[in-house]
Amino acid sequence: MDLMYKSTRDSNVSVKASQAILKGLCDDGGLFVPEKIPALGKSLKDLSEMDYKDVAYEVMKEFITDFSEEELKNCINNAYDEKFDTEEIAPLVEADGAFYLELFHGKTIAFKDMALSILPHLMITSARKNNIKNDIVILTATSGDTGKAALAGFADVKGTKIIVFYPKDGVSPVQKLQMVTQKGDNTFVVGVDGNFDDCQTGVKKMFADKELKDELAAKGYQFSSANSINIGRLVPQIVYYVYAYTRLLKNEMITDGQKINIVVPTGNFGNILAANYAKQMGLPVKKLICASNENKVLFDFFRTGTYDRNRQFILTSSPSMDILISSNLERMIYHISGDDAKATAEFMKELRESGRYTITDKMKAGLKDFCGYYASEEATAAKISSLFEDTGYVIDTHTAVAGSAYDQYVKDTADETTTVIASTASPFKFARSVMTAIDKEYDSKDDFELVDELSKIGNVAVPNAIEEIRNADVRHKTVCSVDGMKAEVQKFLS
Repeated sequence: MDLMYKSTRDSNVSVKASQAILKGLCDDGGLFVPEKIPALGKSLKDLSEMDYKDVAYEVMKEFITDFSEEELKNCINNAYDEKFDTEEIAPLVEADGAFYLELFHGKTIAFKDMALSILPHLMITSARKNNIKNDIVILTATSGDTGKAALAGFADVKGTKIIVFYPKDGVSPVQKLQMVTQKGDNTFVVGVDGNFDDCQTGVKKMFADKELKDELAAKGYQFSSANSINIGRLVPQIVYYVYAYTRLLKNEMITDGQKINIVVPTGNFGNILAANYAKQMGLPVKKLICASNENKVLFDFFRTGTYDRNRQFILTSSPSMDILISSNLERMIYHISGDDAKATAEFMKELRESGRYTITDKMKAGLKDFCGYYASEEATAAKISSLFEDTGYVIDTHTAVAGSAYDQYVKDTADETTTVIASTASPFKFARSVMTAIDKEYDSKDDFELVDELSKIGNVAVPNAIEEIRNADVRHKTVCSVDGMKAEVQKFLS
């Protein structure tokens, strides 16, 4: 029996995994969710003897049930190859009493590579399975990392085009350069006069625009998404939490069945939702610690049960988390409401119309596995500095938000449970913020001088992703207003 996918907003929707991957977003604006969370088919001990690719297959086959073994393994083998600079794919590094899960060894040195290296293969396979003749247009909003990872994954993939919108003043210099220098005749990158939430809302509006869909269908195109709203993005993220646990088990850092804590820096809630799905599959997890930066909408939600985006949008040194509308939280709302699509649709309507909603006490009880913490800009910089001084290990700003949150959690609880911290980006991607946290004197240097200095002090080679943009030509110069996003899509596809 195939695992079917439902809409968070309409209980009558039921599609196979390949169909959910192709559509990205439900027609009603809801997100696809599995009708149940499947259990791991192999024991943790057996998984500990496998490499990353084999663990990926064992996890993903439980969710993507309408792919044959050959089809799914082909996707996995094409994704997790020499694009990653380490055979482990996602190594664990112990530093200062925690295990940092390095998710930045892919082509664009951020955790988005873990899912966006495989998504194009999942999508093309899904298109073949469903006899899709149209070209697939990947339409995505990015707060910095998704955009480049999606561009790298889909560039020059036959039968696809990719359009990425980013907040023109809301990403780091390296993130921006990575996107605007992207090669590929099927790629289009647009800076938006607005923040990430504006970009994300604009993209969702286009997905819901029936006239636009019909117009593009007549030209042989159909939309899909590379954001974590796409279930094909979310499922591969479950893998690395299972993998991390089995590495701890293999290296005798924990015993079989021993619980761990997981700390995730998050803005859109996808990465920590994947950790929750891993727990639901049977991974022994005690606490999921949700780390926010100063845009602490999720922190407030976990403390109060009220989600309220009516607040100042703050630009921080961890721009990939500068988000006030956490799209993936909708999936969690659906689950804790007892899979009640009608109630979830009502909450999302409240959010759209008033900018806030409050969940019930019963739903709050469903969040008992989570706790929220946030790090100020000062605390984030202090964590980078202290970890480097104490251990010589250099982390990026997003990982530092998680590290600071974990320190607060331990102080509050005295919990000594073995803990994995999701390290979501290379420090080279945010070299200025990282280096000035270590020593303010570095602020006088230019961005690439800082990269070279970081390489020296961290004793780590400069990643190829940075080297290749040093002198690359800027290919994408389009900037538009929020209201002009649709017109840019129409222009590119004409």
